[in-house]
Amino acid sequence: MKTRVGLTIAGSDSCGGAGIQADLKTFSALGTYGMSVITAVTAQNTTGVVDVREMDVAIVKNQIDCLFDDIEIDAVKIGMVSSTEIINVIAACLKKYKAVNVVVDPVMVSKSGYYLLRPEAKAALLKLLFPIAAVVTPNIPEAELITNSKIENLEQMKEAARIIYELGPAHVVIKGGHLTEDAIDVLYDGSSFKYLKGSRIDTRNTHGTGCTFSSAITAHLARGYAVTEAVKLAKDYINGAIAHSIELGHGFGPTGHFYELYRKAGMLNA
Repeated sequence: MKTRVGLTIAGSDSCGGAGIQADLKTFSALGTYGMSVITAVTAQNTTGVVDVREMDVAIVKNQIDCLFDDIEIDAVKIGMVSSTEIINVIAACLKKYKAVNVVVDPVMVSKSGYYLLRPEAKAALLKLLFPIAAVVTPNIPEAELITNSKIENLEQMKEAARIIYELGPAHVVIKGGHLTEDAIDVLYDGSSFKYLKGSRIDTRNTHGTGCTFSSAITAHLARGYAVTEAVKLAKDYINGAIAHSIELGHGFGPTGHFYELYRKAGMLNA
């Protein structure tokens, strides 16, 4: 049986709930072999981001080159890419290797308000990475920054999806977790909308939910699912991970990426 391989290109989260760490956990939980290209190292915990160090552009390029030169990669997730230079080299490499099933999670601002994408790099993100994406997955604050508009309801989410689709991705998923009512995600393919509904779960432990959701889509694409089915399965997975989130630290704890294994190991109550 062929090993399905997912690659995450993102920043490292020292707390383990988001970024590279969340992506690799999600890949593993969903039966996909995970590999990583680290774009930045962050110092953070459950209460927020303390510091960030970007990787040198050359080492980012070399990480990508050596993996594609050796291994067949079934899907690629792009998360935190903070500078124009890093975005340029990622786009060039992925085009060179004709990367497939690219999922772009436009990580811009952390939950604690730390800006993870330099303002001057926004244009490069939209111009270079969105057009090569099979799926982009902004949350509402990110969609507002991308479209320069306010989003407070479902109709505004749909309009934002239309605007973002025009930037070049094949599919747009706008995550509705920041709405005041039920968490409804909107999936748009340029011709029709699909709505992914989920009950709002009463927990503060939502650190890394965006990273986990986008990497779950990536894992399912790597395993051969079409985009619509991959997004639906990812929604089911993230709902379960949030429902079985982990109490950790003094702030926003992480989701339970391996909640089935954690339950068996006695780490969860239900």
